[in-house]
Amino acid sequence: MVIVVVKERAFSSRTVRDVGQPTASTHPQLLKKGEITPGISSEEYIWRRKKLLELLPENALAIVASAPVKMMTDVVPYTFRQDADYLYITGCQQPGGIAVLGHHCGLCMFMPEVTSDDVIWQGEIAGVDAALGTFKADEAYLMSALDKILSRMIGSSSQLFHNVNTADSSYVNLEAFQKAANSGKVRDFSVYTHEARWIKSEAEVNLMRNSASIASQALLLTMLHSKSFPNEGMLSAKFEYECKMRGAQRMAFNPVVGGGSNGSVIHYARNDQKIQDGDLVLMDVGCELHGYVSDLTRTWPPCGRFSSVHEELYGLILETNEECLRLCKPGTSIREIHNYSVHKLRKGFKELGILKRDQPQSYHLLNPTSIGHYLGMDVHDCCKISYDVPLKPGVVITIEPGVYIPSSFDGPERYRGIGIRIEDEVLITESGYEVLTGSVPKEIRHLESLLNNLSSGMGVETHNVIKHFHNSVDIASSR
Repeated sequence: MVIVVVKERAFSSRTVRDVGQPTASTHPQLLKKGEITPGISSEEYIWRRKKLLELLPENALAIVASAPVKMMTDVVPYTFRQDADYLYITGCQQPGGIAVLGHHCGLCMFMPEVTSDDVIWQGEIAGVDAALGTFKADEAYLMSALDKILSRMIGSSSQLFHNVNTADSSYVNLEAFQKAANSGKVRDFSVYTHEARWIKSEAEVNLMRNSASIASQALLLTMLHSKSFPNEGMLSAKFEYECKMRGAQRMAFNPVVGGGSNGSVIHYARNDQKIQDGDLVLMDVGCELHGYVSDLTRTWPPCGRFSSVHEELYGLILETNEECLRLCKPGTSIREIHNYSVHKLRKGFKELGILKRDQPQSYHLLNPTSIGHYLGMDVHDCCKISYDVPLKPGVVITIEPGVYIPSSFDGPERYRGIGIRIEDEVLITESGYEVLTGSVPKEIRHLESLLNNLSSGMGVETHNVIKHFHNSVDIASSR
């Protein structure tokens, strides 16, 4: 008797269901089994909801709407980006939904009603089944049931919270909501969501490390590109290309690429000028990876050499950056680090002869910005958390000293029209800090070496260039 063993082929006729966004079944290259969004498991989403319910007062209800679709023209929408609070709670990356958190209902999701025309024009859209199966909601209904069901929930609650930034007429215009608002029962839910989002989980830290790594690699290669292509628009395009080739979904914000005096405009956005030989270029950039953003800035001369005037100012900003990094640790606040940076820079500006009158308003003309901000799902993350709150392990901040001297500045002519910022992304750890962007050179000698020794060899493979500077730049990126 001959026994024939037939191996099964890796083929299935079962249709993998599309729920309008990547899942482990449709995009195994992005998500592991059990993840709702890349890097974040269903267990973590359920834990987030429980944590928010613990913060929510007894018998209170919280309503969080998805971000609205914004239109470029009458028929062309802007690329959709989900509201951070809605994404943090649900994992749903699509518009048109309302999430409700309550002690009696858990997570209840109201989902858009999908027509055949919607599917033809936009593709599949998550509905009630996806809310229960993919996003692990406790209850789910169509938006058409919102009036009846949510009105009943609001009526039985003693206090009502909602996301003010995405407030939607679908629930705001409900008689029950209006009654609660008129009686003073409605408050902003972000005081709780920002508290929950402020300290990052291990999974979130991994995503932020990866986002920072992508942006760092992209900026390093953009620096190499700058000597041959000293053009603001081209450098912006180069950075975006390199980020997206490494898996980023979008820019964290419109890249700031300011050559010469444009660098003194803090949020310069035109990016339409050629960079003159001998001028500096300031690039403030970041990308978004699966809902988590990066943010860093470097300033350098595309020609490959800092002038003596540039060196004076740059040296002061670099020294301030490094000293402020060493202050990053649990128990210190952004406000304390900021105050130190102001003292340091005011003293330095006076010694250089830039600051004639040692008055706050005179200093603010040169630098009106904070030393940093919180970072996470949004660029200026968790804005409800005061800068006076002591930092804790798991919090991510930026450290970004700078100087912005307009061309019309009433001071030494040699400093006019110079803008310099050095920004790093910093994770607060149990023992101190970790610089997530520490692989990007910022010492003058390292920048000049990069531009003069490697820019000419643009044929060198990308990973070799990155590896060279990861290994050779003498930066203490953690303490």
